Amino acid sequence: QVQLVESGGGSVQTGESLRLSCAASGRTFAGFAMGWFRQAPGKEREFVATISWNGGSTNYAGSVQGRFTISRDNAKNTVYLQMNSLKPEDTAVYYCAAAIGRLGYSSMKKDYNFWGQGTQVTVSS
Repeated sequence: QVQLVESGGGSVQTGESLRLSCAASGRTFAGFAMGWFRQAPGKEREFVATISWNGGSTNYAGSVQGRFTISRDNAKNTVYLQMNSLKPEDTAVYYCAAAIGRLGYSSMKKDYNFWGQGTQVTVSS
C-alpha cells in the first residue's frame, strides 16, 4: 500500500507559477515511477508528467512541455510538479499517482495503481 497526499494547489492569475508536492508513505519511495495527471470539469483525467524511479527520465504532455517540470526527492519521499506560465486551460484537479512495480516512467493511467486525493489548481485570466 502507498498513501499519497498532494498539496500546493490554489488560485493564480495567467502567467503565474505554482509548485505542487506529493508526499508518499507506506512503501520504499525509490522503487517505482510516479506521475501527475489532471482532470477538468466534464473531461477525462489526462496525463501531465511522469518520472522514473530515480528521476533520471521524465516525460510530459505536449500541452505542458516547456512550462512544467516534474522532479522527485527520494530522501523526502516526495514528488514535485513545478508549473510556470500557467494558463486558464491548466485549471483542473491535479492528482499524483504511483506505478508500483514499474521503474520506468509511463503516461498511461492503467500503469498506476495508487492515487492521491487531488489538489485544485485554478488559473484565471
